[in-house]
Amino acid sequence: AGRTHVRTATGGALMRVRGAALLPISLLVALLLGLLPIPLEWAGLKPFWLALVLCYWLLETPERVGLGLAFGVGLAADLLHGTLLGEHALRLCMLAFIVLRFRPRLRFFTLWQQALAISAMLLNDRVVVLMIRGFSGEALPPTGFWLSPLVGLAIWPWLFLALDGLRLRARQRGE
Repeated sequence: AGRTHVRTATGGALMRVRGAALLPISLLVALLLGLLPIPLEWAGLKPFWLALVLCYWLLETPERVGLGLAFGVGLAADLLHGTLLGEHALRLCMLAFIVLRFRPRLRFFTLWQQALAISAMLLNDRVVVLMIRGFSGEALPPTGFWLSPLVGLAIWPWLFLALDGLRLRARQRGE
């Protein structure tokens, strides 16, 4: 009987570790999706995957995700994308601050209301990118640059449901 208890306790601990791995795995997948090449004509339609996944985790588990993780993941994105060091870190920290600030309200929105709010935050991110590029002396981006928040608006409900399903399944297996 004691052996069964030990196995159950160990198995439960392993499942919790697997459930805990969902956060870093999802962020890694978002980083990799951001690296996928797309045709230049469609570059404006490329969603900011890392921001969308980070928003999900900020809304669902703010005790595990915060400004520090946003900064660290942003620095990793800067290194992987070859952008100005600190650009993604600044953008993700600003986004994380806004999401955490309005989290109590956002949690009670329907998925489509959340999608509109997330889209507004992604639009704010586009303004921040424009300011960073302006300060660094880069040329103005094409008009398609502003389409990315609309793609985020369309993707958000499906991404939220997918991540939520994975998180709840991992939690059920762990209990």
